[in-house]
Amino acid sequence: MRIIILGAGQVGGTLAEHLAGEDNDITIVDTDGRRLHELEDRLDVRTLRGSGSHPQVLGQAGADDADMLVAVTNSDEINMIACQVGLSLFNIPTRIARVREPDYLTKDHALFSREAVPVDVLISPESLITRGIKRLLQYPGALQVLDFAGGRVQLVAVKARYGGALVGQRIRTLREHLPGTGIRVAAIFRREQPIMPDGDTVIEADDEVFFIAARPDIRQVMAELRRLDRPYKRIIIAGGGNIGARLATSIEGHYQVKIIEQDLARCEHLSQQLRSSTILHGSASDRELLIEENIEATDVFIALTNDEEANVMASMLAKKLGARTVITLINNPAYVDLVQGGLIDIALSPQQSTISALLSHVRRGDVVAVHSLRRGAAEALEAIAHGDVHSSRVVGRRVNELALPEGASVAAVVRGDDVIMAYHDTVIAEGDHVILFVADKRAVRAVEKLFQLGIGFI
Repeated sequence: MRIIILGAGQVGGTLAEHLAGEDNDITIVDTDGRRLHELEDRLDVRTLRGSGSHPQVLGQAGADDADMLVAVTNSDEINMIACQVGLSLFNIPTRIARVREPDYLTKDHALFSREAVPVDVLISPESLITRGIKRLLQYPGALQVLDFAGGRVQLVAVKARYGGALVGQRIRTLREHLPGTGIRVAAIFRREQPIMPDGDTVIEADDEVFFIAARPDIRQVMAELRRLDRPYKRIIIAGGGNIGARLATSIEGHYQVKIIEQDLARCEHLSQQLRSSTILHGSASDRELLIEENIEATDVFIALTNDEEANVMASMLAKKLGARTVITLINNPAYVDLVQGGLIDIALSPQQSTISALLSHVRRGDVVAVHSLRRGAAEALEAIAHGDVHSSRVVGRRVNELALPEGASVAAVVRGDDVIMAYHDTVIAEGDHVILFVADKRAVRAVEKLFQLGIGFI
């Protein structure tokens, strides 16, 4: 595919890195010449300095015969105009844009259409983070919740605690506690190292256990495995910006929500916008304020300000003072795995969420999603099996016949509406969505090649 990426920042650069090695023709456009030189030295891509919304620049980038335009600059307006120019002047078939401004997103159905602003796929980091937090709130005790196959399958991470239902259990006995549900333990992190479990693996206290199940079964599975966890009720949100306000709007009907915001004018705006949330003017790092607001009785403290250092410090203070679960927004994805797992239970990165969403739309159909798991070194992938036994290295073969790299395993297969827990004798069929766990992210490329049609065949 010929793909033009507008924006050479964290998201654009990482996206190019994923796509450059897959026989794609990538051109990156940005106004930062130094950043472009860095990417050109490291990746097999073409770069062009200029504004991505200018017709002349898009023409020089190869828009006349481009298959896809991905606009992820720091400007919503440039991203939107670039998509308009891409269709009107160059008829680029697929146009993807990142848009952050909530005022645009509230009218997205009317605004983002072929007749108005022709964006085929709209990526909103704020919306992605909000949906991710809501999934975590739905499943008390979950450390990570990932969707696969259009939401038909979910991968959930939980920590095994002393006295809980998981500790001391052999994995094969879990199915006895959950008759009528399909569940598979895909991976276990023990003392920060991934281990590949089998039926005789015994779960230990403090293990992070990743299990996969069909979406309708997840709640029952969580209720059994985490039956000592109380439902979440009391939520404190630090930061009343776009993400904090969006989250509060979507959950205030189901939880007791308080927002701590430093800007008085923003507090007044939030008090008019929100129906039942309590708005507090002050600093989320104010120890006395947190104590006064009964932080020790708070189920979830969520730090969502634009200052990641302030988020980390406020979250650590809240946890020390007794908050049950702490979720922290970290803008730099490199810091996510450094801060979570201690006083901070869950760290979320808008960039990581954006990249995962983009990959699910940009890839042509072999590997359609790649998610980083907690602890950073491992990945969960969704690949679609194409072809037949002659043209594919996976179709028509049992799982134990696949040439998977060391540390990779097949966790589940989605065939139409059926979710199949994968075992050694499960046969992969054409069109199957295959969910895989890869313990070492350096092996991801080998898994991607395994699912590419015709690779290794004459």
